Amino acid sequence: MLIYDAIAHILQKEGVENLCCYPTTPLIESAAGLGIRPVICRQERVGVGIADGFARVSNGGPPAVFAMQYGPGAENAYPGIATAFSDSTPMLLLPLGHDRAQDGVFPLYSAPKGYASMTKSVEQISVPERTVPAMRRALSRLKTGRPGPVMVELPQDVGAAEIDDGEIEAYKPVRAARAQADPAGIEAATRALLSAERPLLLAGAGVLYAEATAELAELAELLDLPVMTTMEGKSAISERHHPLSVGSGHGVMNGTTRHFLGQADLVLAVGTSLTRHGMVTPIPAGKTIIHATNDDIDLNKGYACDHPILGDAKLVLRQFIDCAKDLARGRERRETAGEIAAVHEAWLAEWMPKLTSDEAPINPYRVIWELMQNIPPAEAIVTHDAGNPRYEIMPFYETDGPRTYLGWGKSHQLGTGLGLTIGAKLAAPDKFCVNVMGDAAFGMTGLDFETSVRMNLPICTVVLKNSTMAVEVKHMARSHQRYRTRDVGGDYADIARALGGWAERVEDPNEVGPAFLRARRATEEGKAALLEFITSEEQAISHLRPFG
Repeated sequence: MLIYDAIAHILQKEGVENLCCYPTTPLIESAAGLGIRPVICRQERVGVGIADGFARVSNGGPPAVFAMQYGPGAENAYPGIATAFSDSTPMLLLPLGHDRAQDGVFPLYSAPKGYASMTKSVEQISVPERTVPAMRRALSRLKTGRPGPVMVELPQDVGAAEIDDGEIEAYKPVRAARAQADPAGIEAATRALLSAERPLLLAGAGVLYAEATAELAELAELLDLPVMTTMEGKSAISERHHPLSVGSGHGVMNGTTRHFLGQADLVLAVGTSLTRHGMVTPIPAGKTIIHATNDDIDLNKGYACDHPILGDAKLVLRQFIDCAKDLARGRERRETAGEIAAVHEAWLAEWMPKLTSDEAPINPYRVIWELMQNIPPAEAIVTHDAGNPRYEIMPFYETDGPRTYLGWGKSHQLGTGLGLTIGAKLAAPDKFCVNVMGDAAFGMTGLDFETSVRMNLPICTVVLKNSTMAVEVKHMARSHQRYRTRDVGGDYADIARALGGWAERVEDPNEVGPAFLRARRATEEGKAALLEFITSEEQAISHLRPFG
């Protein structure tokens, strides 16, 4: 069979049912011939985002795949792949390549060279005999260790060559491998954890990818530990119902998170890279750090680590639980849940005037509050966009179950949330999938709202329309005063209707909650929905920022 068809057969054997893609690549036809549904985006960056969102939500399911043409296709996909790489999202990338005779000839773009620093692995199928080994190697890297994008480039002349059918028939799906940590290291770290006066458990996205949320809660409950999550780990524990959750942290944090992180004398970080980054809450100095990760590159990268632990988050948490049960017998329990409730109640009371504000234009915090009050978080998958929407939603929106929120942003291009949400709907069609974006983000990717309409993946897009780039108020004061440089415009509800969706423009703050209910009904009827809320230039985030 042709190499194109062979790769499609391998995808089928791996359980792939959807191929996120943008023409032109013959893989689309080969996949469709096997019943693999092509999900065609409007631009490659959003298509990669769809695969990204699918991978985050369908964790443990079939691999997320994105295929694109050589040259412009691979070039346009770069921002989406940068986000997947920086957030450690597992996906298989299958760019078409130029004929081998032209490979590397200026100015033709070479995906293997261009993406070498933005993927876990990248390989070219340079000869037909390399097809099966290259795919097997890529899928092994995809499923094992730290998640991340892997790439296999297929030159178009190789794709048109043939391979023996028997090689494909003999292909077996790749199985993932997991590793435990050194037991001696676990025991030493557990003794440090038990001797700490105010320990804090910090959970990252690795807990979600390892399917370790039950173990996370079990350890927290066993030792009465407050649990904080990273931006990407948000939803690893229910913020809505679990009494030991203190919330999430990133570029800003809620008052409860700040209180417990500030007072902690030890931080047990599991499934997080502890990267020092503007979108990552820094750990204040003077704390003992236990760092458990499945990638040795993370250890001692951003912080001096007192207890380095290398292993899979699920297995490592189970080791901590088993060890703590032996070492903590007869230990007096703290009253952590009561302290969390008191601190959170006091902090939330300070913010209720904004969360329930009747001002017009609508306060954006009112939009976040009404979303949470009218749509049960357990029935939704929500994500922010870059800029002010992320600052406004992260501290206040309370998740309720694994992967009910998609946190992202170490590489934070505006407009990323739209593709993530379409991918989430692809993976979880019964969920109410919502992306919250601003004017500028809509300008980047808004036309891919039509992808949601056309592909029958009815999401809800929320546009917080303040007609300005509010996050840039301090950075563009003079230029805006002279030249109105922050102004942006558009009637987004009208655009959404023109693209075939259901839409409303909302100006009355008392209509915010009812609008969410109407949008949910529209999506349940199979219509992509857009809510355009006319909001103010709210800037009340400064005292939520992290330490330092």
